[in-house]
Amino acid sequence: MNKRSTKTVSASPRVRTSSPEPSRTSAPEAVFLVGFMGAGKSSVGAALGRRLNWIFEDLDDRIERRERRTVAQIFRESGEPAFRRAESSALHDVLEGIHNQARVVALGGGAFVQAANAELLRSSGVPIIFLDAPVEELWERCCKQASEAAAERPLLRSLDQFRELHEKRRPCYSEASLTIQTGGRSVDEIADEIAAKLGLKMLDQSSKEGDVE
Repeated sequence: MNKRSTKTVSASPRVRTSSPEPSRTSAPEAVFLVGFMGAGKSSVGAALGRRLNWIFEDLDDRIERRERRTVAQIFRESGEPAFRRAESSALHDVLEGIHNQARVVALGGGAFVQAANAELLRSSGVPIIFLDAPVEELWERCCKQASEAAAERPLLRSLDQFRELHEKRRPCYSEASLTIQTGGRSVDEIADEIAAKLGLKMLDQSSKEGDVE
């Protein structure tokens, strides 16, 4: 994550909610972040975890530890159905453990699109936050990340293909508890807004984070 920066990704509307905030009688024990690749789930999730003194976890990291293979290897060697089964199993494990220690969890771009996973999360009552941004911005962020990591991502070979998948998945993401735009906003601003919307108490922060990546 970048150090403190005053720059933003690009101009974008401020926070908007796509649906009423979920009613609750007590503070949640977990927050789940969903959205397309490049939306800032990992950077925002890590910042939010620090502010709340909660564990931050990327679900793909848990899958890789359990499978002892990278996500790319699972897809290549076993196929997407095998990955989705591993993803669903890992999600069940996370939900079973949130009562022991609160955490912020970032889901892979396709996780919430799976109907069974979406229903599991909704039935658990945990807040699900959709981090959104214009597709052109998501494309630019992903291209920058791939270039810096010297990694090849098949979806980055075509903006049209990238846009098509984004349009296909976005209606599923919009079923989340709360939608927040990340475009043109810093990581701290987004994390602070999520905590405020959910009524979560944050620790004092002596330093600020950089931009969404």
